[in-house]
Amino acid sequence: MMPISSRENPHVKVWRRLAQDSTAYRKAGRVWLEGDHLCHAALARGVSPQQVVLTESLWAEQGPLWDGLTDQVFVLPDALFAALSGLESPARVAFVLAWQPDSQLAPDVSTVVLDRLQDAGNVGAILRCASAFGYRQVLAIKGTAALWSAKVLRAGMGAHFGLKLIESVSPADVATLQVPLLTTSSHQGPFLHTLLQSGHLHPKSAWVFGHEGQGVSPDLMAMARHQVRIAQPGGEESLNVATAAAICLHASATAGA
Repeated sequence: MMPISSRENPHVKVWRRLAQDSTAYRKAGRVWLEGDHLCHAALARGVSPQQVVLTESLWAEQGPLWDGLTDQVFVLPDALFAALSGLESPARVAFVLAWQPDSQLAPDVSTVVLDRLQDAGNVGAILRCASAFGYRQVLAIKGTAALWSAKVLRAGMGAHFGLKLIESVSPADVATLQVPLLTTSSHQGPFLHTLLQSGHLHPKSAWVFGHEGQGVSPDLMAMARHQVRIAQPGGEESLNVATAAAICLHASATAGA
């Protein structure tokens, strides 16, 4: 165990940047993973941390539980740890994980495509839905919120560790998928429940979810086998994109069941 008390410690400076800069992981090749739930989710998937960072209060309570995961276990005053955090409610434990970009797209697996989604909460929620409903690959079009940022990780609740995540893809990359491409639309195309009832919805597919304001880009719309609408008998103009994703992914996952 290595205690640190100075804000100017080189490790602290690196951790602060990883925690507070949403894209710092790309240059650093490391990810800041904060919170008991996320750290345990990583361990459950066989992910080993490079570094473990604990508050003094947690070390006093649970030190032996976290010691031994790596030879780099650091203990900080609670206030110093809180100053690192990019979260509104700082936790008391964090992992630093090794990270490298994945660029090997699998063309024949069920896939979720994120088309320039901006909100980290939406992105994380969709990753969680993808994992829950058996979608193992997520492609993020350039302009989508950074998938490994602290806020997306928090919203994903551990889903990252069961997914193949590829960032900065192009529509040309999406065109190489060998599964049916489906997009959501608020005003055209068949209704989701109609496709499900008629047997035209398949568990093995690629769903595209678009920008919160602009929707799916015309290039991706043009590739789609279906532009799908979700029935809204209550009369709202549109659904939150993460809500729409949950409905569509569940419908595909249960098609034919």
